Amino acid sequence: MNIPTEPIGSLPRPHALVQAYNDHAQGRLSEAELARVQDDAVASTLSRLAELGSPVLVDGDQRKPSSLTYPLTGLAGLGTDGAVIPFADGHTRQLPVLTGGPFRYQVRADTYLRAARTRTDLPVKQAVVAPSALSLLYPAGGIAGYSREAFLADLADEAEAEIRGCLDAGAHRVQLDFTEGRLSLKLDPSGALLDDFVALNNNVLGRFTADEQARIGVHTDPGADQDSTHSLDVEYTELLPRLFQLTVGNFYLALSGEPDRERVLKTAAAYLPSGARVFVGVTDPIDPRVETREEVRDRVLEAARHIPLDQLGTCDDAGFAPFADDTSTSRDTAFAKIEVRLRGTELAAQDLGL
Repeated sequence: MNIPTEPIGSLPRPHALVQAYNDHAQGRLSEAELARVQDDAVASTLSRLAELGSPVLVDGDQRKPSSLTYPLTGLAGLGTDGAVIPFADGHTRQLPVLTGGPFRYQVRADTYLRAARTRTDLPVKQAVVAPSALSLLYPAGGIAGYSREAFLADLADEAEAEIRGCLDAGAHRVQLDFTEGRLSLKLDPSGALLDDFVALNNNVLGRFTADEQARIGVHTDPGADQDSTHSLDVEYTELLPRLFQLTVGNFYLALSGEPDRERVLKTAAAYLPSGARVFVGVTDPIDPRVETREEVRDRVLEAARHIPLDQLGTCDDAGFAPFADDTSTSRDTAFAKIEVRLRGTELAAQDLGL
């Protein structure tokens, strides 16, 4: 038995693709020409991961304008004064706000997955935005003729269709990005908002069979954008009991950047559902230093003291460019961190006699 290991999702884009996006935005590059550069970037990403020996691949979100707002691309009826996400270094990210309904995804992630799978025969996972994150699009003042209840019903249907589309397209795993989970405890320390998020996500997840849920996972982190976080100061152990109520077979936990990993692992072990697997983060995307394989090995061994081996996996703490931030961390650094995750996990498996 080996220890499964997977990337989370986004990777910094090659310079040629960054330039192509800029040229396209300025009207100097056609949609078809941009698509060709995107194809090359996806092929390069898949190839580099395969060369490192990654057992599961991702396309690195090379086509996504953002890991959060990609379903809204081209959507009419959006305002610009949505919820603001503040990061510890002072920068912010602002969501759009919905101004009308009905709500429909304009882009679904299975389109990215299908394109990636034409480039490789290896397993490919697909990250999708959790419906709880998109629930923040609805304005506090409401929308005339389109109630919040109607919006949430539409959102759940759209999220289900996206996940099902990815499963039907052959995703090794469909990963819901749930970075808003920990952030919700900062916005509402009572936990009521987090409970609403969990209920909304489970409304969608409950529409899948047990076999399908085994191919679905949830990723959580304290944010990772421009080498900063939005909720690292929130007590992680307050999130985990509710997180593990989500009806999925896989959980991806940012861990390497935590000040008290041991406490997080003890809490995870106490609440992890039987039959589910937890992938613990062993590399930190916002730390510019590349970890050593020995450091990764030791982090895996630390986790193995608390998590049963048949329920343990490893991952990176987060994606490396979730908001299309292609400069804070270089592409080469991201792949170097992925390589030490792979090698360090192998070393840990050897030490554990697997």
